[in-house]
Amino acid sequence: MVEKLWGGRFEQALDKQTEEFGASIKFEQRLAPFDLQGSLAHVKMLGQTGIVSKDEAEKIASGLKVVEERLVDGAIEFKIENEDIHMNMESYLHEAIGPVAGKLHTARSRNDQVATDMHLYLKSVLNDVLSELTELRQTLVNLAVNQVDTIMPGYTHLQHAQPISFGQHLMAYYQMFTRDYERFEFNVKHADMNPLGSAALAGTTFPIDRKLTTSLLGFAKPYANSMDAVSDRDFILEFLSNGSLLMMHLSRFCEEILLWCSNEFKFVSLSDAYSTGSSIMPQKKNPDMAELIRGKTGRVYGNLFGLLTVMKGLPLAYNKDLQEDKEGMFDTADTILTALSVMTGMLSTMTVNSEIMEKSTQEDFSNATELADYLASKGLPFRQAHEIVGKLVLDCTKKGIYLQDVSLDEYKALSKLIEADIYDDLQSKTAVARRTSLGGTGFESVKSQIQAAQAELDK
Repeated sequence: MVEKLWGGRFEQALDKQTEEFGASIKFEQRLAPFDLQGSLAHVKMLGQTGIVSKDEAEKIASGLKVVEERLVDGAIEFKIENEDIHMNMESYLHEAIGPVAGKLHTARSRNDQVATDMHLYLKSVLNDVLSELTELRQTLVNLAVNQVDTIMPGYTHLQHAQPISFGQHLMAYYQMFTRDYERFEFNVKHADMNPLGSAALAGTTFPIDRKLTTSLLGFAKPYANSMDAVSDRDFILEFLSNGSLLMMHLSRFCEEILLWCSNEFKFVSLSDAYSTGSSIMPQKKNPDMAELIRGKTGRVYGNLFGLLTVMKGLPLAYNKDLQEDKEGMFDTADTILTALSVMTGMLSTMTVNSEIMEKSTQEDFSNATELADYLASKGLPFRQAHEIVGKLVLDCTKKGIYLQDVSLDEYKALSKLIEADIYDDLQSKTAVARRTSLGGTGFESVKSQIQAAQAELDK
């Protein structure tokens, strides 16, 4: 017999390298508090249903509390020979109360045990992610409130397109992060399910009470199918997918911040607290944190594709391949929580150079659409107006001037529809203010967006 909790039918011990290859305790340690939480609920249920005596249930629960105290005190040594978090915890329970510890595993398997641990862990992480996302969204609203009247160039193809409110630009990211919040919020629904009591795959002959453990662990409901319960990792894949979308949004924002704080743009300045220097160039102030968030997006994508690939060919129910579900989940949780916190800090301490932003809209042709709209509002078909303005922009480019530099006589020669009021329409601030359509960049529209967002956050 091999000295393992499962070793009854084995005559030969595991090869040492094989044992280390198969052990998961190196990365499962963070599941320890959740494993103990699940065991306490399980033993309470065993006692209340009479599967074990009340005295035995109380003794096991007391032993679990002792192990929990040792864990909190840092007095637990996780051993590879005990393979995983469950057997490590059970070995310390056995050390604390003796052979009666073996009764804890009645009517459960490591298969439903590990699934329970991960559901509990991910519920906790999702709560933290939702909290961090709320903080980031509130930071964006706070920033946008003071930037409604700040004019900047809006871009398409990274070329100046039309002047917009910087508050509008910030609120676009608020909407992205709100969708992220909603996706993670839905993710909770599938993490909030109890697999405990499904045993290895087929359930158990013992008269367990799965509704009781569901209540004790704070889950919304138990899984309806025991095979699905032990083999489902959709809730983790949803988390990795949602994390990938979130990191994509953070990365896009960081890319813009990197442009904005460059010497060519100078639209914003980052706090020293979120910048680093160069080992050789004394003048450098590098936006490393924004670059790191952008760079770490790839690892979150990798975690998603890794688990999708693991899952794609797995038959029901449990397979050892599923051990590969945890490291990517842990890494993604660590990455997105840190990225959210850093992003919030970086934005809340960022200086906006509003004068430079607005000036950049006065030395370009981002007001060309205003001239075309002006002509269209006077009755000229927009396609004709577009062609006229396009030719004028070409002429101005050759002369090295801008639309507001063209004389009124030249405008009248271009079209009799143009009056002196055109110069007001060509002003960046006027161009922004006039775009009052729902969701548009007009100042009143942006204020409405901010008010709606704040009401949403206040809920």
